[in-house]
Amino acid sequence: MEIRRRQSSPTQAVPSGEHLKPQKLTTTDSQTFSICVANAVFFGLFFSVAYFLLHRWREKIRTSTPLHVVTASETAAIVSLVASAVYLLGFFGIGSRTSFPDDLSDEEILAKEDSRKPGPCPAALVDTEVKPASAIVAPPAKIYDVAPVNLSEEDEEMVKSVVSGSIPSYSLESKLADCRKAAVIRRSAVQMITGKSLEGLPLEGFDYDSILGQCCEMPIGFVQIPVGVAGPLLLDGVEYTVPMATTEGCLVASTNRGCKAIHASGGASSVLLRDGMTRAPVVRFSSAKRAAQLKFFLEDPLNFDSLAVTFNKSSRFARLQSIQPTIAGKNLYIRFRCSTGDAMGMNMVSKGVQNVLDFLQSDFPDMDVIGISGNFCSDKKASAVNWIEGRGKSVVCEAVIKEEVVKKVLKTNVEALVELNMLKNLTGSAIAGALGGFNAHASNIVSAIYIATGQDPAQNVESSHCITMMEAINDGKDLHISVTMPSIEVGTVGGGTQLASQSACLNLLGVKGASKDSPGANSRLLATIVAGSVLAGELSLMSAIAAGQLVKSHMKYNRSSKDITKVVS
Repeated sequence: MEIRRRQSSPTQAVPSGEHLKPQKLTTTDSQTFSICVANAVFFGLFFSVAYFLLHRWREKIRTSTPLHVVTASETAAIVSLVASAVYLLGFFGIGSRTSFPDDLSDEEILAKEDSRKPGPCPAALVDTEVKPASAIVAPPAKIYDVAPVNLSEEDEEMVKSVVSGSIPSYSLESKLADCRKAAVIRRSAVQMITGKSLEGLPLEGFDYDSILGQCCEMPIGFVQIPVGVAGPLLLDGVEYTVPMATTEGCLVASTNRGCKAIHASGGASSVLLRDGMTRAPVVRFSSAKRAAQLKFFLEDPLNFDSLAVTFNKSSRFARLQSIQPTIAGKNLYIRFRCSTGDAMGMNMVSKGVQNVLDFLQSDFPDMDVIGISGNFCSDKKASAVNWIEGRGKSVVCEAVIKEEVVKKVLKTNVEALVELNMLKNLTGSAIAGALGGFNAHASNIVSAIYIATGQDPAQNVESSHCITMMEAINDGKDLHISVTMPSIEVGTVGGGTQLASQSACLNLLGVKGASKDSPGANSRLLATIVAGSVLAGELSLMSAIAAGQLVKSHMKYNRSSKDITKVVS
């Protein structure tokens, strides 16, 4: 492996591609012999006194003699054991380091010492063939495109240890007790190992302590995603400025146009239909009959209260709402639904489910818990159970768009929109075999808001389940549009919502943190804002398609132009 050499002084920079002159290690034969003898003596002493003490303690146990009562010989043995252990821990390995010939450079010694490919952690180490020192030929100097990072001599040694695999990359935070410094060292190690530059990936300006143990492991920087705003979105009589983090040109502009059309028509209204997170473990019995007995037990209303009390102990916000068991042979899938306050609630409901499973084990000792999640939940997957039963927040949002707004703002007409919606969102999606995908681009808006507000982006899969309906009303003059979204999974506390940037976006919407007046109110409001924004996005995109403006608008807003006046015009 080729490693770019650095000078030990942190104040002097090494020119690009320049390597330090290899230094040589000087070792005499007498030093080598004396160290080997010392190692052998302390090895023998360590194992001898360890055997002696174990033998003595076994005799004390047999004779019921207190272990803390020691004789002079035992005291001497304990002192010898500690001394030899200290020596071996502090000096073990010196003999192997100094056993190389004097004419080898550091590069050659490193090549002989580590015969494996280096990696950031032990799992990445792979055995390779070791060539004798005489056969090692120094490779030509290679200049890596590595982003410069100023490191101290101590940090340089730490980087080399990570590169060699002697220090696992994942343990840097605990060893250094400095999250930012750990990221710097890990970043340098990654660049050395891969020979690739991370220049352009920001490192400074981020609070690495805020993600430790909850958001991201082994960080080396952070990715910048631009955040735009659409709105104001007039929803239920309140205006909201909606933050959207995206790299897709035209998305924010299109959603903004939809917000304008909704605002000009008097706003949109929303209804929260259901609020409950789910988790479904899978358990197995020796027979289908036994699995059915548990199914009947869970379905019996007389047992619900005792199960709810057990479940609700997991959190002061968790409240069990329903239990839906489904059997498949001798396997039973149990779908628990509960309220989770302002948290998205996956961890909360999982803890409650574990409490119930432990409780059931007393009455059903033959129950074998296969997994806390059996995919009947269903999390981060498109599924019929979420589409029909819902998961998280189920919301319907609607608006009536006036005829003049359709013509002047959206540049189309009601009849064209209704026909396009039927043939595209309904018929076209049915032909495609869509599951919850009866819409134009709900996932676009959901993903952008999720990233901006610190939600789990992977839950965009089920959260984007949406059916868009359009109908001509008032003698065909006005347009009634609605979106029904049964599985919006959001929270305003926990996870990425506590990060500074995401917290600022939540604050912009007025839903930062937990609601002090009504637990769960902020997360429910966020869900309705997501649905209202999807409504605006659907309205604008469908209008662009109906008017034949889709390609033109994307060529205008989704292509880079050095002359900004062309974009503005």
